[in-house]
Formats: sequence, C-alpha cells, structure tokens
Amino acid sequence: MTTVPEHQSESAPLTITVDGEQRTVGTGTSAADLYREDRAVVVARVNGVLKDLATELADGDAVERVLVSEPEGLEVLRHSAAHVMAQAVQQLHEDAKLGIGPYITDGFYFDFDVEHPFTPEDLKAIEKRMQRIVNSTQSFRRRAVSEEEARAEMADEPYKLELIGLSQGPGSGADVETAAEGASVEVAAGELTIYDNVDRKTGETVWKDLCRGPHLPDTKLIGNGYALLRSAAAYWRGSEKNKQLQRIYGTAWPSKEDLTAYKTRLAEAERRDHRRLGSEMDLFSFPDELGSGLPVFHPRGGIIRKTMEDYSRERHTEAGYEFVYTPHITKGHLYEVSGHLDWYREGMFPAMHVDEERDPQTGELTKQGQDYYLKPMNCPMHNLIFRSRGRSYRELPLRLFEFGQVYRYEKSGVVHGLTRVRGMTQDDAHIYCTREQMKAELTTTLSFVLELLKDYGLDDFYLELSTKDPEKFVGSDELWEEATDTLAEVAAESGLDLVPDAGGAAFYGPKISVQAKDAIGRTWQMSTIQLDFNLPERFDLEYQAADGTRQRPVMIHRALFGSVERFMGVLVEHYAGAFPAWLAPVQVVAIPVAEAFNDYLQDVVDTLRARGVRVELDAGSDRFPKKIRTASKEKVPFVLIAGGEDAEANAVSFRFRDGSQDNGVPVGEAVERIVAHVQRRINEEPTAAAAEDPRAAAETAGVGQ
Repeated sequence: MTTVPEHQSESAPLTITVDGEQRTVGTGTSAADLYREDRAVVVARVNGVLKDLATELADGDAVERVLVSEPEGLEVLRHSAAHVMAQAVQQLHEDAKLGIGPYITDGFYFDFDVEHPFTPEDLKAIEKRMQRIVNSTQSFRRRAVSEEEARAEMADEPYKLELIGLSQGPGSGADVETAAEGASVEVAAGELTIYDNVDRKTGETVWKDLCRGPHLPDTKLIGNGYALLRSAAAYWRGSEKNKQLQRIYGTAWPSKEDLTAYKTRLAEAERRDHRRLGSEMDLFSFPDELGSGLPVFHPRGGIIRKTMEDYSRERHTEAGYEFVYTPHITKGHLYEVSGHLDWYREGMFPAMHVDEERDPQTGELTKQGQDYYLKPMNCPMHNLIFRSRGRSYRELPLRLFEFGQVYRYEKSGVVHGLTRVRGMTQDDAHIYCTREQMKAELTTTLSFVLELLKDYGLDDFYLELSTKDPEKFVGSDELWEEATDTLAEVAAESGLDLVPDAGGAAFYGPKISVQAKDAIGRTWQMSTIQLDFNLPERFDLEYQAADGTRQRPVMIHRALFGSVERFMGVLVEHYAGAFPAWLAPVQVVAIPVAEAFNDYLQDVVDTLRARGVRVELDAGSDRFPKKIRTASKEKVPFVLIAGGEDAEANAVSFRFRDGSQDNGVPVGEAVERIVAHVQRRINEEPTAAAAEDPRAAAETAGVGQ
C-alpha cells in the first residue's frame, strides 16, 4: 500500500502506475514518497528513464523501483561514490581541477588535474575524508541550469567548461559521445544540470559538480562498502595531445561483505593474470622493439596455440567449412567498397602510399601511387573469393574459413596483454547462403560455436543481441529489421538468456555475441555471429538460383575465438595456467628419484613420445625435491616418478597437480591412462581418484572417444 504524506492527501489526485499496480496519489508526490520505507530503493525508473527519487511525479507516470543491488542501482551507487571522492580530493587538495568521473564495471574513477601524482598515503587520506562526508548524510540535489549559469558556476573548472561547450549547439550529441569515455555522464546535448551536495544541518551547499545524474538521495546510503584501489595517469579526453591528468580508481558495493568478496575476486584475478603467467610459464612476450600490442609466442606458447588451432581446423573440416588464405595488405579501394574507410577508419592503421614514380631528372610525377592498408577485417577479401567466378545455388551454403591475421589501431591506453592487441589472428568464417537457408544456418552456426567453446572448457553462457546504431549503418531499415528479428528468433530458440545491446552492431548488420563466464565468474565476450544483407549488395555478389535468375546471397560473419590471441589469454586466466592435459605445453614430466633411474624413465618417455604425448625427462643436476617443485610451478598435469621399487616392478608413480599420488602403477597401464586422458581431451584435472577410472572421468567430462 502506498503511503502519501498527509499534506498531499487533500491535493488534486494523480493516477500513476507503481511497479505494475495502478495507484492514486496527491500532487507533489515524489518517487521518494513511494519508497520511503525501503532504503534499498536508491533510484526509480520513471517512464523507462532513470530518475532521482526526489523527482516529482506527473499524472500517468509509470514508476519502477530500482534496488541498490541491481545493475542500474549499482551504477548510481558508484557514480555517487565518485562524487564523494571528488569532494574529498578538493577538500584535501584545494587546487585540484575536476575532469570526468563516471561509473565503470565494478567501480568508478575520477580524473584530476593536480600538481603531483597521488601517493598511496594520499589515497588513504582521501578514503578517510570520504567516510566523514558519507557519515554527514549530505543530500544530492539536482538543478537544471542554463549554459550561462553553468559557465558562471564552473568558472574555476576549465575541463568542465570544455564539456559545456561540447554539449551545446548543432551536432552536440555526437560531440559529447565522442569527447571522451564517460563524458556522457557529465553532460548531454541541450540540458545542463548541476548536483549540489547539501549539508543536512545547515542546508548549505558544501560542494557541487556538473553532472547528469541520477544520484542517491544522500551520502549515507553509500555506507562502508567502498574502497579506493589505485591511481594512474590518464590523458584528458583520452588523447596524448592533451594534458596528462591523475586518475583515481575506486569501487563501491551495497555492503562491507560485498566489498570483501570483490577484493577476494580481485586477488584471484591477479593470481590468474595472463600477462604474469605468460612470463612465468615462458608462453609469450611483448618486445618493446616490435611495438605496443604486438605479441610473440615462445615455443611453449606456440604449442598451446597450435593445439588450439589444429583442433579447431579439425572441427571446421567436419562441419563442412573450406579453408582460404588472404594477404595482410590491400589497396584502399577494397575498403572503400566495403565501407570500412567510411565507418572504421579510426580503427585502421594509416595508409602506406606506394608505387608512386617520378622523373629522376625533373622530379615530375610520372605514375600515381596507391594507398595500401593493413587489413582490419577479412570479410572484403572473402567476398572477392566468392565473386571470383559464377556461383550456383547448389554450392550454398558456402562456408569459407581462415585463420586470418588482421591489424587494428587500438589506442595505447586500451592495449592490454593478449586480450586487447593491435595484431591478431581471427578464426574468421563467412557463410554465403540463400534467404531460405539463413535461419537454419544461423541455428547450426550458433550450436557449432557453443559446442566448440565447451570443448575448450567454457560452458556457462548467455547471449547479447547488438542492434543498429542509428548514426552508423548502411542499408535499409527494412533489411536491418529482418536481420535483427531473425537473429532474435535464433537466440530465443537456443534457450540461453538474451541481453539487448542497443546500438552496438557493426555498420553492416546486427550480431549475436556469446558471453562466457570463466572459472571465477567473470564474463568475456567470445564468439560473434553477424547477419549481413548489405555487403553482398556493395560487392555485387550473386548466385544462379534454381529458376535461372540471379540472386543475392545472404552473408553470415562468424568469429569463434574472436581472436586466437585473446582466446588464449582468456584460457590462461580461466585455468590459472594449469591447462588441461590436451592443451598443456608439457603434458608429462618424468623425474627419477636418483640419477641411476634416468635410463629406466627414458624408456617410458620414449614410449609416451611415440604415442604423441608431449613429455620431458628431467635428468638435470637439481635435487629430487626441487625437480618436483619446478614441475609444480610449471603446472605440468602428469608427473611420473621412479625409484628402486618402481624399477623392480616395471612400474611408475604418478604425482598430480593437486598433490595426490598414485604409486606403483605398471608402466603399460600408466601409458594408457595418460594417452586416453589426452586423446579424449578431458578438461577435468587428472587426480589419483580420477586415475582409478579414466573411462568414468571421460564420461564426467562429457567428451567422447
């Protein structure tokens, strides 16, 4: 039952819908009045738009509660915590100028122009001051202001003044969105608003900032579930041409317990960081001499990568894909036809102007040069393969597959290990089919993608449907609608949860993204499936239909790993470097108890190697306990040990990664156990218990022969 303040009960009634139920309330009723008794409600959705609880309601409004534990509630909590952090910084550093302070995944940040970088001691002092502000229960109060008023009130904040300029005038919406990451939480095209932090006792404004909101009703609701994590340098508006500011990262959660759980996850994520493990395990590196985002794979990393790729090729062959190869560079005209130079130029490396000729005597131009580009996408080249000769409906669906090297000009600030690189290998497929075949082909493709991801050990998925960006697309609205509806149907029929990603599609068509959770619950975007009616039109692709007419094929873009580099980085973190035996660079290490047993174990090693197992004999001079520790550090799945009793019985002893052992196993049986585990591509850890029944272990892992 809705409780309305007594003074409102005599005013003109309003009819509103509250969480799906129609209610009658008095004029002046706010969302805060509706949820007064539930402090977990921190913001409301009014007619589908997030609003402060202080928002007064109008007749006919539809109001929905948003709890602090919900995604949008968490965003508001974190944005409010960012404001409190900025207030604390300016109280402690009076000359600090404010940059941008948005919420981000699991937290928030704020950029400041300060004379000196923040130290760990500074962060502790800021956290302490934040707690005083939180406990003072300051109210967040929103005010709409004119551009003139905003400029007057932000006169001492040069970065805010710049954002104000971007938000006003023709085309301002696009300017704000492209100004910098997080800029849209500060200003929007047209309306400008300022949030005042108002002292509860005196009613005075103690701090303010240019901001769109919404915010919590008061600082007390931030509680004690927040922490400042680190500081870093960041260029204003993400451009190295601008001044370098100091960014403070923080996190905020509904409770102290939630914060503790998050910090535990952070520590586990740090333990699994693929950059650190890649170095420790000698898998890959990023030489400065090559440049940012350009990794090299060392022999052990190369083994993992080759195994991943070989199995993928095997499965693609079984599924009817045909392999193609295309060059790394192309004339720019190809990407004019595809539209990439219009819509994706910022993500491409600059052109290489070549083949120009001049008279050696006069310097006069005798032959025009050509602009060549490193390819950011494989699809235009695959279209040329399709177009290279006449095609018949009997050839469709035609599934072209390539491990194609592509290059994208990622900004230096976003390059991150293997998961965000500038040179990558896409496991790229393009499927050409008829309109009648497209839904069945999409369904088959999605099923193929999910099953192959499961084979690599990922099995917790949901789907994301990226739809047209109204400012960035080619083709007709009707074709986009048909493509989007078809993808939505396929996604729904998969039985997986489907999350909308409004405006997130590429310029040529909508897509389904497979989002996979790893071993510690983090979500990674994996495979993408895009339905495209537009590039076949731009490339004039045709096939001869059964009735003899020329028809346009439908094009499906599909990347399974996304990129081999990124997928490997994800797998390193998913397994914390302890790869399943079939992927591990070294599957078995044989360790003699003493040098006298080297030859005995060498025979076992030779037998395993002949069966295709990646095995090494540790015949070095280190003592036996150190050899065991080294194998453990290198995360080898199977360690075989042999001493006097083993040699007499023609046996070996197993030591597994979990520390368990299985002693006195006959050599022949030990070889078969290892070979079966590897060949069946079992993703579960080999252990002493599982080794007792490898067939049951394979069935548990859900893999066949």
